[in-house]
Amino acid sequence: MFTLALVQTDAYLGEKRRNLERLQTFCHTAKKEGAQLICFPELATTGYAPTLLGPEYHALSETRQGETNRMFSALATELGVIIVCGFIERDMQTDAVYNAAGVWLPGQESWLGVFRKMHLIQEEKRWFTPGQQLRVFDTPLGRIGGMICYDAGFPEVARSLTLKQADSLLLLSAWPEKDKDIWYINGPCRALENTIYLAAVNRWGREGDCQLFGGSQILNPRGQVMARATEHAEQILYHTIDKQVQSAIRHTLPYLADRQPENYR
Repeated sequence: MFTLALVQTDAYLGEKRRNLERLQTFCHTAKKEGAQLICFPELATTGYAPTLLGPEYHALSETRQGETNRMFSALATELGVIIVCGFIERDMQTDAVYNAAGVWLPGQESWLGVFRKMHLIQEEKRWFTPGQQLRVFDTPLGRIGGMICYDAGFPEVARSLTLKQADSLLLLSAWPEKDKDIWYINGPCRALENTIYLAAVNRWGREGDCQLFGGSQILNPRGQVMARATEHAEQILYHTIDKQVQSAIRHTLPYLADRQPENYR
């Protein structure tokens, strides 16, 4: 059992240093409220808006030597928490740029790892390279699987992470208000069909003509909404994740045990 904090933030478009300072403050606030895992949205360090920010993505991208990794590594150790945050990653060998998220644990000098958005949408395809691997991370709070925004629309992603023995799933997004009906469908569906906790954190704020609406939510393994954030402001959303509840639900809803993959052709 652990306490999760989803930090529904706005962002200053392209102002990485300013955003990092704000994210640091949010971490201190969440820690004071008892959070053990703190999760920020997609591209929280820079803002999203590929139509506005796309040409700057490469300049804003970071490798393991970047300031985002240094700050969150130090902060995770200082506060004794796990931090997950979306940022623009650059591969040191290929120079490819990814819409990614890092996972930081206490007591480590660098991130535990990163996961990269696999399914790119619309203008993202001009600037980012798609991720090619679904990753699950071993942490002191269990095995955590990560998805980014549009990935949630593909049932195979959440199912693959679940079959890789993820104990819970995180979904980091910059989801627009015009598609919020889909947001409120995808989360419960992915949670229920995999009987797994799914914590979905969304950006809030306006970027050009796009309104990112918030509505972050934490779903239990029945797909029920256990906590939901406002659509009108920044907010930190807290909830307790209980693996015993998940085990009990999987006993009564044995979707995973009753799968017949040999017939799904």
